[in-house]
Amino acid sequence: MPNQTGPLPPLPTGWTDSGARAYGCAVIRSPLIPLALGAVAVSALALADASVIGNQLVDRFSAEARQAIAKAGGVGVQARFRTAAGWPTRHPVLTGGERLREETRDRTAKAVAAVPGVGGIRWADSTGLAAGKAVTTRPLHCQDDVEALLRSRTIRFEESSVQVDQTSQGLLNEVANALLPCLGSIIAITGHTDASGPEPGNLALSHARAEAVRLALIARGIPADGLRAQGLGSAHPVPGLSAEDPANRRIEFSVIASVPLKPTPVDTPGPR
Repeated sequence: MPNQTGPLPPLPTGWTDSGARAYGCAVIRSPLIPLALGAVAVSALALADASVIGNQLVDRFSAEARQAIAKAGGVGVQARFRTAAGWPTRHPVLTGGERLREETRDRTAKAVAAVPGVGGIRWADSTGLAAGKAVTTRPLHCQDDVEALLRSRTIRFEESSVQVDQTSQGLLNEVANALLPCLGSIIAITGHTDASGPEPGNLALSHARAEAVRLALIARGIPADGLRAQGLGSAHPVPGLSAEDPANRRIEFSVIASVPLKPTPVDTPGPR
C-alpha cells in the first residue's frame, strides 16, 4: 500500500519515471525522504555555525593567551588552541620557552589557565607537573654517577648529524642504569658545541643532539616526563678550553631533586 496520502508531485516537463531512472534519479514516493534530506541540511548548517563559533573562540583565546604569556615573562611560549586534527579546543598545548626557568614556565602556564574559558594546560614537551613551590636544585647522587661515566668517555654522534654513534650505545646503556635510582626527579640533558660554526646553527644542533639522547634514554626505560632536553650552542665551553676546541662538543646531565611524579589532573597546569 502506498505510503503517501496525496497525489504525487508532477515530474518536470518531459520527464517520466523511466526517464528519471535512466538519469540515476528517483521519484520521491515517501514523505520520510524529504524529511531526512531536510535533517541533513539542518545538521550541515549547524556544523558550519559551530565551525564559525569555534574559530572565533580560538581567535579570542589565542589573543588573550598572548597577553597573559607576555605579562608572565614567557618569552618564546605559544598557546595552541587546536587539536592535532585541527579542531578547536579550550585545552591548549604550550610550545616553546625551552630555555626558560621552571618557575617562569610554571607562572606562564598558570597565566594562560587563568584566561576565562580556558581548560587544562599541557606542555608539548611533557605531561606537565603540578608545581606549588619553586623547584629545588639540589643535585642527587645520580648526577655524580653519570658524570663519573662521562669523565673519560663522551657520547659521540655521527659526523654533522644528530644520530648517536654506534660506539656510544653501550655508554648510553650505562647512563640509563645510573639514572634509574633517581626516577621521579627532573633530569636535564644539555647539548654543547664548539664555536666552529654560526651560533644559530650551533644552538639548533646542540638541542637536536640533546633531544636524540633524551629519546635514546626513553627507549631504555627512563620515563619521558622527567627528561628535559636543551641546547646551549657554544656559549658554555669547558673551563680551560678555547671556544673553538672540538672537546666542547658534549652532552651534560643535571639531576634535580623534586617531588616524585604523581598523576596530574588535566586542568592543573604546571612546568615541564
